[in-house]
Amino acid sequence: MDSFGTRATLKVGEQTYHYRSLKALESKYNVARLPYSLRVLLENLLRFEDGENVTAADIEAVLKWDPKVKSTHEIAFMPARVVLQDFTGVPCVVDLAAMRDAMKQLGGDPQKINPLIPAELVIDHSVQVDAFGSADAVDLNAVIEFNRNKERYSFLRWGQKSFDNFKVVPPRTGIVHQVNLEFLARVVFSREVNGEMQAYPDTVFGTDSHTTMVNGIGVLGWGVGGIEAEAAMLGQPSTMLIPEVVGFKLVGRLPEGATATDLVLTVTQMLRKHGVVEKFVEFFGEGLRGLPVADRATIANMAPEYGATCGFFPVDADTLRYLALSNRSAEQVALVEAYCRAQGMFDESSSATPEYSAVLELDLATVKPSLAGPKRPQDRVLLEDVQADYRKNLAPMAEARAVKGKVAKPGHGTLKKGDTSVDMVDGSVVIAAITSCTNTSNPAVMLGAGLVARNAAMRGLKVQPWVKTSLAPGSLVVTDYLKRAGLLDDLEALGFHVVGYGCTTCIGNSGPLPEETSAAIAEGDLVAVSVLSGNRNFEGRVHAEVKMNYLASPMLVVAYAIAGTVDIDLSNDPLGTDADGKPVYLRDIWPSNHEIAETIAGSISAEQFAESYEGVFRGDERWQSVQSPDGDLYRWEADSTYIQNPPYFVGMGLATQPVSDVKGARALAVLGDSITTDHISPAGSFKAATPAGHYLVERGVAQPDFNSYGSRRGNHEIMMRGTFANIRLRNQLAPGTEGGFTTDFTTGEVSTIYDASMRYQAAGTPLVVLAGKEYGTGSSRDWAA
Repeated sequence: MDSFGTRATLKVGEQTYHYRSLKALESKYNVARLPYSLRVLLENLLRFEDGENVTAADIEAVLKWDPKVKSTHEIAFMPARVVLQDFTGVPCVVDLAAMRDAMKQLGGDPQKINPLIPAELVIDHSVQVDAFGSADAVDLNAVIEFNRNKERYSFLRWGQKSFDNFKVVPPRTGIVHQVNLEFLARVVFSREVNGEMQAYPDTVFGTDSHTTMVNGIGVLGWGVGGIEAEAAMLGQPSTMLIPEVVGFKLVGRLPEGATATDLVLTVTQMLRKHGVVEKFVEFFGEGLRGLPVADRATIANMAPEYGATCGFFPVDADTLRYLALSNRSAEQVALVEAYCRAQGMFDESSSATPEYSAVLELDLATVKPSLAGPKRPQDRVLLEDVQADYRKNLAPMAEARAVKGKVAKPGHGTLKKGDTSVDMVDGSVVIAAITSCTNTSNPAVMLGAGLVARNAAMRGLKVQPWVKTSLAPGSLVVTDYLKRAGLLDDLEALGFHVVGYGCTTCIGNSGPLPEETSAAIAEGDLVAVSVLSGNRNFEGRVHAEVKMNYLASPMLVVAYAIAGTVDIDLSNDPLGTDADGKPVYLRDIWPSNHEIAETIAGSISAEQFAESYEGVFRGDERWQSVQSPDGDLYRWEADSTYIQNPPYFVGMGLATQPVSDVKGARALAVLGDSITTDHISPAGSFKAATPAGHYLVERGVAQPDFNSYGSRRGNHEIMMRGTFANIRLRNQLAPGTEGGFTTDFTTGEVSTIYDASMRYQAAGTPLVVLAGKEYGTGSSRDWAA
């Protein structure tokens, strides 16, 4: 359908593209007043208008969008493609495989079950930091990763061979959002439909909340649950209210010493305070002109942390330069520019400012060095205030520890390594991790960290012996430019060796602490701390033995690894002393903005991107050696503890069954505020004394091979047992406990939430969960829904 007469053609080079022209609407509607992100939604509706899912009334509702009124009009949005990571992607592929089985059982053709739009899965969530601090750490961790995950990887290789429109980016390539930014994103899509080459905006759903990162290059997208992603893959649009769009005006330039990390933590705090849940945020203003695309991507990445559906940066000249730098073809860059200009989607200094539902403004010159923590990413703390913030948060923990009276010297432990002993105290930084797509995608902070390491080593500074250091680049490109700049050796000199290419510490894959460190923590029941360049620091997420977690730039991660504690004011106190006994301050080893810019200019080129992504779907020898079955139907293995055929389609017929009312329900849990998806369905490691642990032990799996909840999402039995299993969960129905416990009202006893729920199910008793505000914030996880 084409109720608004927008069909048009665009010639770029020798190719003619068919598209839906927004400018064709301008005689009747003021399209230029719409935020750029809504223009993308508008084009989507025009292209998918069918009179049913998308009507002329839906299109007109966007055209007549009132920024001052919250819309009640629901529209259907269909993304151009789907990206997945392996924790959430494996269960999606499991569901597709189960659908094929069900299709056959119902007498249909299982080959009809295929993604209808491109679906690309990047394996990045499985690598853990088992080995660290050595040149061979990356290879050792890869060996362990493949041994742990051979069942999952075999399954994914089967999926790659069996499903149309489905590709897998193998392990040791990078983090999904960085790979999306550097390689997968098209910005403007072109695809042959009914014999016509069509051009349209690249839009994306991702099974990870930080999918929003790609909005930094003008690709509208956000994280969804696996079920919603599967629906999109199978051609079903997602419904949403026409969103409010909050404009975020940037002016000025970042000052000396401030980083993109400091900026994004500032933006996150401001937007959290304003309130942007279920809203789009769109960035504009003259401050964009000096803001590198890498910084934009960092800001867009943390949209889940500031609560927005997305943080959108329209395409501009800097976007085109980034696409060329990252080795997109000249033809693709030309298409992006021509299409966006033709559609009024290209942002220039002369462009009129769109209308917004509300406007916030930030002068970049006011941004100061910051961290966030110790439990929430929106709790920004100025560098100069970190010591005071730590002490304020320590006080109630120390008080509770004193009441327990379980240790002889609370807050004090002894780290014993060979014949040497070192004192550890509360506030000791036991994990310093350069990690996560948020920051490792940004050359300024990564090369900056290398320069900090170089300058520190030149002054004779070293990392404290209790600190577990790690460097997990978001793509192979990062390692390449660190090497070219000569800075990888400097990072390694301080123990920051590459440990893998994936999410690692940011998602809780921090690996075990050295035994002697764990012993020292246990000895004094220490309040141990992590400092990481991640995007989330919820309780229990980073490591079970770490009680405080601060988010920081990679540069500050290096600094805190040297200090070995957060009980220090790095703005005034020395990090240590040099060979001459002179104090060395952070300001002494901090590189200038000019030095960082020069290093970037001399170490990054399009050739690096070309080399890093050549044969990206083929993988290395390890991946190619993974054995996998053939055939349209997956051969389920009854003894597999990773991949099981889910019971969702058991007993399903062609006729739907009515939904019954909930009557006589009991409360399974009564929870407080800010219960995140990490509390509801944790992704990290678990112990033998948990329901999931019992399940694996009964099947002969040793604890070192448990892996993580996230890696076992292809097995519903594990995920049922992992629900509400976060070690820091506090359920008011089980006072005095911490973890996945409740009072089972059938017995009156405290038991695990899983065991209680199974007894309730056997008794036919429905269950409810009661919780406060911000319930369900965090990662997009079906098992948390």
